[in-house]
Amino acid sequence: MNRIQAILTIDTDNLPSNFQEIIKDEQEMVLKWKEEGILEHFYLRQTKNGAVFIFKDLDEERVSKLMQSLPLFTLKKSVEYINLIKQF
Repeated sequence: MNRIQAILTIDTDNLPSNFQEIIKDEQEMVLKWKEEGILEHFYLRQTKNGAVFIFKDLDEERVSKLMQSLPLFTLKKSVEYINLIKQF
């Protein structure tokens, strides 16, 4: 069972005035992915400058497209994809 971890870091120095609306839209999308069963885990970063997503049974190209559809992706500073193999 493959897993892909996506680590999104946003540019917190240049947040738009509608940031709270963007967060609401983001939460709805993440919840939809959880309900669809493609997102296994979601963690906010303690530094409050991004999040960690763990997708299951998708390839990196599909995960990249999903991440690009996130409302917060337009504020990205960086995004890193790490392919994982679940052992247990």
